[in-house]
Amino acid sequence: MAFHCDHLLIPNTRLNTHCHVRPVASYQTSTKPPEARRSANYRPNVWDPKFVQSLTSDFKSPIYSTRIEKLKEDVRGMFDEASGSTSLLKFIDTIQRLGLDYHFHDEIRIFIGYKDDWSIRAPRFRLLRQHGYEVCQDVFKRFKEESYRNQCMDVEGMLNLYEASFYACEGEEILNQIQEFTSRHLKDYMKGGNDDEIHSTSKHIKDEISHSLELPLLWRVPRMEVRWCIEMYQMKQDMTPSLLEFAKLDFNMVQATYQQELKYASRWGRDLGLDETLSFARNRLAECFLWYTGLWSEPKFGNVRRQLTKVGYLVTVIDDAYDVYGSLEELKLFTEAVERWDINTIESLPQYMKICFFALYNTVNEMAFEVLKRDALDVLPCLKKTWAEFCKALLVEATWYYGEYTPTLEEYTKNGSISVAGPLVSLHGHCLSGDIEKEALECMDNKQHTDLTYWASVIFRLANDLGTSKDEQERGDAPTSIQCCMHQTGVSESTAREHIRYLISLSWKKMNNILSSRSGYLPSSFINTAQNLARTSLFMYQHGDGFSIPDRETKDRIASIIVEPIPVRGIERSDTKCIF
Repeated sequence: MAFHCDHLLIPNTRLNTHCHVRPVASYQTSTKPPEARRSANYRPNVWDPKFVQSLTSDFKSPIYSTRIEKLKEDVRGMFDEASGSTSLLKFIDTIQRLGLDYHFHDEIRIFIGYKDDWSIRAPRFRLLRQHGYEVCQDVFKRFKEESYRNQCMDVEGMLNLYEASFYACEGEEILNQIQEFTSRHLKDYMKGGNDDEIHSTSKHIKDEISHSLELPLLWRVPRMEVRWCIEMYQMKQDMTPSLLEFAKLDFNMVQATYQQELKYASRWGRDLGLDETLSFARNRLAECFLWYTGLWSEPKFGNVRRQLTKVGYLVTVIDDAYDVYGSLEELKLFTEAVERWDINTIESLPQYMKICFFALYNTVNEMAFEVLKRDALDVLPCLKKTWAEFCKALLVEATWYYGEYTPTLEEYTKNGSISVAGPLVSLHGHCLSGDIEKEALECMDNKQHTDLTYWASVIFRLANDLGTSKDEQERGDAPTSIQCCMHQTGVSESTAREHIRYLISLSWKKMNNILSSRSGYLPSSFINTAQNLARTSLFMYQHGDGFSIPDRETKDRIASIIVEPIPVRGIERSDTKCIF
């Protein structure tokens, strides 16, 4: 049983890192590196640049573009056919899970609020909250009645209720009860129990339940789910062949776009050459690209993915300098250099840090120049500020490490929400998206946006710790949230891990609170970025350290999402008709 002590709950505040760092000017540091350097012995890059450059796809051919436009019109007509029926929300849910919703944003927003049939109340509630509609948990108030619970015992209805419960805000006890009840019964079903109460409606239902119990739908990265959902949809008895064909072709065509973007990022990394000059750092360009595919998945955001992959790569290199390689005095000097953002002030830095700074300085300035030309908007002050805050947060952690200080869980989490680079990545993504205006940039400073990014970054930090803590402690790294919790309360590691999982769930509820509030307005891109930041962190650390250890599940995921297309039957070139 988890302990949920009030003094360990994460407050809705961010850390002012200035108070932890002494003035750098008082330190006299030699540019000569120390004789002994720590090493994390990171595994080498598994994605050979030559292999990446060899990637190619037949699905860039106009024959597929023509066919997909025809299928898109066919599917658009299905909205009208389903309108007013109980199958409408199920159809919309299927569209989303197959990764096709970006084609039909307008249709989904128009049709989502139509029908209110009790038999589809759970998926309707989930979809309405997902799309920003205000809907009260009282639609489930009958759940307390035993007779109603008996009506919900078919397994598909139970699964729908389970998924809906994760859209709960703090204090919504009906949804909390639903989550506890449905979770228990679905687990019993998976064990083979309660067969008289819960009846399967399809042969693949156990796979869906297992998938949901591992991570609920709200917590899963939509784009990373598409291939799995296509495979599940293909097994359904009520599968629509044209919709399946559309989903497969769209997946492969989007994948072909991703391949070209990854090739661009790989060439950039090769030309930058940090892999050779900074051997202590991880080369995780492909993994970075996978990250930002999760955050900004739609084809139109190709430039965002390309540029954010650069940001992620630089974050990784700088993080390794702070966590593993740099001395405390060097790290203080580097932090000051980033704060000043002046190329003429780096003479006192050691050679490896000069290389880091030049790479950072040139890359970020180029991004800001691109936005200035395109949008007539000067984002460089914002970008410089967020890099300085990131480095200061890393310096706080380095100071804790060298001082052998274990912070409280509250101290650690506030600082960690910045050092994990969630706010930094979110800001760069918005600035690069092409949709940003001065008003949107100002919106990033309002409380709703900063709180939303904060809680997403907390999830990022805690999910990272659950996946990486074991390896980090074995090599003697600084304490993670798990060790901070153990040190503060004296509990076992397993109990501390359970509490961290509870805090992740609590952070999701706080995000739901913000999104259900009608007191302000946030652009949908801000909401999607924050949610996908949290989701992608859970995805990357679901089975351990999926970022630093590249040759396990992450390698298979990159292959599935970016490299290997879904088999599709041939298309006749005479009339672009698909043969099944």
